[in-house]
Amino acid sequence: MALGPARAVVTPRCPTWTEAKRRCEALELLTYGHMRNPSWPTPDPIGPGEESVWDYPRPPRIEPTKRRLQVYLNGVCIADCRRGLRVLETSHPPTYYLHPDDFVAGAVQPSRSARGSLCEWKGQASYHDLVAGVVRLRAVAWSYADPTPGSGMLPGYIALYAGSVDRCLVDGAQVTPQPGDFYGGWITPDVKGPFKGIPGSRFW
Repeated sequence: MALGPARAVVTPRCPTWTEAKRRCEALELLTYGHMRNPSWPTPDPIGPGEESVWDYPRPPRIEPTKRRLQVYLNGVCIADCRRGLRVLETSHPPTYYLHPDDFVAGAVQPSRSARGSLCEWKGQASYHDLVAGVVRLRAVAWSYADPTPGSGMLPGYIALYAGSVDRCLVDGAQVTPQPGDFYGGWITPDVKGPFKGIPGSRFW
C-alpha cells in the first residue's frame, strides 16, 4: 500500500507570559468593563437586590435615580429629592447629586473657603456651604459648573458629605459615609464593598 507524503506535525505554541497577560486583561475588560488591579480585594458577597461596588465601571458612570434622597441639618430637612443623579465608580459607593431646586431656599450658599479639587473624570469642583438656621457648615457640598464632556449631566446638581450633616437617607435607609476624609460616597445596606477609603485601599 502506497503511503502519501508525510505531514508535518504542528505542536501548538504555548503563549508567552506577556501574551497570556494580555488575553486575561482583554477578558476582564469584556467581563467587568475595566481591568482588575492586582491590589484589589475580594469583593463581599451580594444577595438579591444588592450591588457590589466592584461591578461598577471605571471611568465612572452617571445615571439618573428616582430614589428618595433626604438631607437633615440642625434638625431640619434641607433637601428632599426624587430626581437626583448617582455616580458609580469601581470601589466607591454611589455619590449622589441632588437637584438644586430640591434644597430649601438658602440652604446652599457659595463658600468663601479656598477649598478646591480637580477630578480626573469630572473636572474642577466648586464648593458650597450648607446652612440651616444658625448652623453653617463650610465647604461640605460641591458641584461642577463646567464638567468634562463625559459628565455633561452634572451641571447644577449638588453633592455633599453625608458625615457632615445630621443624617442622610436613601429611600428611608440611613446612609453611612464612605470612609476617609476626601470621598463623598453614600453607603446604604444594599451596596456591598469593601470600599475605597479604608486603610490599605490607596491603590484600589
